[in-house]
Amino acid sequence: MQTMQMENITQHDVADLGLAEAGRKRINWAAREMPVLKLIEDRFREEKPLQNILIAACLHVTTETARLVEVLQTAGATIRLCASNPLSTQDDVAAALVQHGIAVFAKRGEDPQAYHLHLHKAADIMPAVTLDDGADLIAMLHRERTDLLPLVLGGTEETTTGVMRLRAMAKNGVLRYPVIAVNDAMTKHLFDNRYGTGQSTIDGLLRATNVLIAGKVFVVAGYGWCSRGIAMRAKGEGANVVVTEINPLRALEAAMDGYRVMPMNEAAKIGDIFVTATGDINVIDRPHFERMKDDAILANSGHFNVEIDVQSLSEMSCNIAHPRPHVTTFTMDDGRKLQLLAEGRLVNLSAAEGHPSAVMDMSFANQALCVEYIVAQSRLHRLPDRIHRVPVAIDEQVAKVKLEAMSLKIDTLTEQQQQYQSAWETGT
Repeated sequence: MQTMQMENITQHDVADLGLAEAGRKRINWAAREMPVLKLIEDRFREEKPLQNILIAACLHVTTETARLVEVLQTAGATIRLCASNPLSTQDDVAAALVQHGIAVFAKRGEDPQAYHLHLHKAADIMPAVTLDDGADLIAMLHRERTDLLPLVLGGTEETTTGVMRLRAMAKNGVLRYPVIAVNDAMTKHLFDNRYGTGQSTIDGLLRATNVLIAGKVFVVAGYGWCSRGIAMRAKGEGANVVVTEINPLRALEAAMDGYRVMPMNEAAKIGDIFVTATGDINVIDRPHFERMKDDAILANSGHFNVEIDVQSLSEMSCNIAHPRPHVTTFTMDDGRKLQLLAEGRLVNLSAAEGHPSAVMDMSFANQALCVEYIVAQSRLHRLPDRIHRVPVAIDEQVAKVKLEAMSLKIDTLTEQQQQYQSAWETGT
């Protein structure tokens, strides 16, 4: 395995190291709600399963991410961390991690050039394992740092968008190391995507605007797990929820969940609040802007800032203003105003703090255990260069420990029940 000189660990590019104490307090607060990761950390401290493993991580630099990278550090790994979104970095957390001996290259509001440079800084560790949230690091390694690919034992991907990109790479035959799709774990997408995105999106929307959601027409683009959570929470706030979809099965499910379903062209005329979470480009674009009501609010919870066509919105505007943090007002030629939140980037991380720690506990437990799995497998035989599912044993282990942490108990099959399930003779 590769090793790295200790003097390199202190390299960093963060906004202000003076924020470290405040960041440490917030990390400790998050840790209270992450008992599964704590149990893994306790085992890692004794076993050191990642001793001398070099890890490059491209993740949202939040309190929850801090706990993950500290757990990996406890396991013996050396880590370089960069941001997976220019507006999601919490500068106090970045400073606290540097103080903890982790090389961090992330500043809130960094421009595209700095963002790209930080990807390279993370890759300079010559990683044996990569962690991604959106696949920017993996894509960069395959485009620009191909010399490092033979060193990589494997990687993990956290998001729906990232897994979509990786599937495209695999389909095109260009993926050159194995990646575990953590996003597809049951203990990830059923909880993180639904309950985490649902709550944090509403949180970001309210922090940015302080509007009353009750009684408003709330349009949710897509009905995947993230959108399900957003729709559910908006409905809980008293909104009249409309869902737009391209998939007939998901559209049917949304209708049977009690939501109105219609094309975006129709929803654009009646919506007060719009939130995208599809992973695709130009979900809301020029024809929709032309139909929208005065003061319609536009927000995105998909990973990349491409779901709302911000360029067209700018071209259609005669004036652009910033009435409050995280809000940009675009005035149309006819006098209508459209309110864009967080520059079209992830509203839950740009205008709020991201997912609650309790739900990220499961997602990051999956990440930590999958990194351990990748390294352990490599000592036997390297995993094939393709996308892998999270092993069922890891998924079930995370769920079991989370139940225990919540003081919840479940039934077990009796011997008779086990025999019945494995037999075929008994019928009507």
